[in-house]
Amino acid sequence: MTPHTAKNQASESWMARRGPRRFLRLRTSLCGAGMVALACCVLANPLFAKKSRPGEYDVKAAYLFNFGRFVSWPDQGSVNNGVFPICVLGQDPFGRALDNMLTGEKINGAEVTIRRLQRPEEALNCRLLFISASEDSRLQAILQVLGKSPVLTVSDLPNFTRHGGMIQFVLEDERVRFSVNLAAAENSGLVLSSQLLKVASSIQGSTRAGDFK
Repeated sequence: MTPHTAKNQASESWMARRGPRRFLRLRTSLCGAGMVALACCVLANPLFAKKSRPGEYDVKAAYLFNFGRFVSWPDQGSVNNGVFPICVLGQDPFGRALDNMLTGEKINGAEVTIRRLQRPEEALNCRLLFISASEDSRLQAILQVLGKSPVLTVSDLPNFTRHGGMIQFVLEDERVRFSVNLAAAENSGLVLSSQLLKVASSIQGSTRAGDFK
C-alpha cells in the first residue's frame, strides 16, 4: 500500500466515522462509464437509499458537515441563537443534498440550518460558507468582504486556497478530497482539528503544516 493510497483510505474512514447519523456506510462507487469514482456515504433516507451511485455533491455535503464538527470558532460558546448556519453563495450545485442530509443534524449543540445567499455581505453571519463556481469572477471581492471574519470558506473552484480560501475540494484518484490553506483559517481565528488536517490531501500557508503530513 502506497502512502497516497493509505491517506485516501484514512480519509474515507474518517468520513465513515464522522458523518451525520443518516449516513449508513462509506463506499466507493462508479458514477457511470468514464465518470468519477467517488467515496461517498449511502443514506438511510429513502430518496437516497434507492441510489446505488450517489453523486459528487452528496460526498461534498457530507464533508461540509464534518468540517463544521472539526473546526473551532473564536466565539464557539455563543452560537447564533442556537443554530449553525451552513451557507451557499451563488448558484447552488448541491440540489436537495444539503437539506436531505443535514436537516435535523446538530454541530456543537446547535441545529444546522441551510441558507442560500446572493450577496457576500450576507455571509458574515454564517459559520461555514460554500462559494459556488458561479462566483469565480468575483472571488477576490467576496474574500475581501469577509476579511478576517470567522467564517470557514469552502469551494471547489480551481486554485481556491491559493487565492486565500480556506478549504478546497479536489479530485484525487477519482475520489473527492480536500486541500487546506491553514494560514487563511488561522488569520480568521479558526482552529482546525489535527484529525481533519491528517486526512487533507495537502496543507499550505502555515509553518505548522508539516506536523500533519
